[in-house]
Amino acid sequence: MPVKTQRRRGQFRTRKSSSDNRKRPRSVQANSVAGLSKADLRYWHGVVFHSTYTRNGHRQTVSDWSVKIQHEGRRETFGLGTPNRAAAAAFAREIYLFLRANGWSQTAAKFKRSRRWGTAAEIVTVGDFLQVVRAHFGGKQKTIDDYSRAFRYIVAGIFGIDADSSKYDYRAGGRERRLAKIERIDLSEIRPVRVQKWKVEFLKRAGTNPLKARAARNSVNSLLRQAKSLFSPDHLQFLPPSVTEVNPFKGVSFEPRQSMRYRADFDVERLIEAAQRELPIEQLKIFLLALFAGLRRNEIDKLEWGTFRWDEGLIRIAATQYFHPKSEDSLNDVEVDPELLELFRGFRARASDNFVIESHAKPRTDTGYSHYRCEHHFAALTKWLRDQGINTNNPIHTLRKEFGSQICGKHGIYAASHALRHADIAITSQHYVDKRQRATVGLGNLLSPPTNVVQLPSPNSGIRRKSRSLSKS
Repeated sequence: MPVKTQRRRGQFRTRKSSSDNRKRPRSVQANSVAGLSKADLRYWHGVVFHSTYTRNGHRQTVSDWSVKIQHEGRRETFGLGTPNRAAAAAFAREIYLFLRANGWSQTAAKFKRSRRWGTAAEIVTVGDFLQVVRAHFGGKQKTIDDYSRAFRYIVAGIFGIDADSSKYDYRAGGRERRLAKIERIDLSEIRPVRVQKWKVEFLKRAGTNPLKARAARNSVNSLLRQAKSLFSPDHLQFLPPSVTEVNPFKGVSFEPRQSMRYRADFDVERLIEAAQRELPIEQLKIFLLALFAGLRRNEIDKLEWGTFRWDEGLIRIAATQYFHPKSEDSLNDVEVDPELLELFRGFRARASDNFVIESHAKPRTDTGYSHYRCEHHFAALTKWLRDQGINTNNPIHTLRKEFGSQICGKHGIYAASHALRHADIAITSQHYVDKRQRATVGLGNLLSPPTNVVQLPSPNSGIRRKSRSLSKS
């Protein structure tokens, strides 16, 4: 550790260098957060730090981030429970905004108590529950974020916490204030009877329109399935017994599964012709990769040129430092037409980036949501597809469905399941019907020729003949 000494009145005084001062945890770091409001997420990126401790004479660093917050003359350190800096910054800002609105007493009760995850500390609120589940969740960050978001949505609906435009207010703290209001609710107050009532009212809002009612049943099933996953035995096994006995979704049933059969309502040949004629290069690449290779949006967004196997005639979907697959089954080779490869050879010759789809935005892996480098290209292509008559919720994903439909029609459902990289053929059968072969009983050759039918004139003869009966009436 570099030190500087200064002589004063016959004594030596040791003073740490400025480089050491920057390493000390501080609630304000002037160089990185100067001029930023504390409601700005970037401010908290600059002030979170890793705590250290000494064991057996050796200094150890805690992997999870912490933050020091000073307010009204009091200063406290909060462990943030995550090694992800972006998530830690968001949580630190949430604590600060809650502190400003509620004071130290409620803040310490809510956030300091819930840090004792290793003890049998009582878990009271929705926020407590979500924090402890998150701490022990071993899957993807996005998965637990989706589960938590669905649970909060249901809780907000049960207790009448309306969602207005402030739920998207990340800068001024509107989103955090709404989340804090939801997470202060006692977990014991979310009983199955209330969840059932919420479900019924959610479905009623769709009215009598059959299409809206169908969409509402799909939505309520999705929300229930994700929120209910938080209370699975795999998650509850790490929680105190007082929590494992609580299950707000016990007895709450799903709506009947709606048919998800894909049926094309557009002319794919005309669509391809229009795309080649009208789309800019980057949007055309996305269109081709979705329709001709069946790639998902995130796979397209993070696809690199090295995944093309030119001599083997395929695209290899593999995990990279920027791309993590939807599941391990998604990691596979996709066979594509040679004409498509030749077209992309030409794109590759003019490429200025390692990514197939070029964009000024950089890939991000530190978010709890789906971040796309090429969001502006996706938005423009979506608008174009809707102008062509594809009015589904996700027109780009509809191209992938059309890819699966074409494979299924030509080569059968097993080939489609492999090409789509589904984990199980049961998933494929929910969306496609195997139409490759006609299925008949095959006993028609045992039937006698008809004796009482009317002969019709041949459509190609051009001669009108009077039909006569072959048997007497």
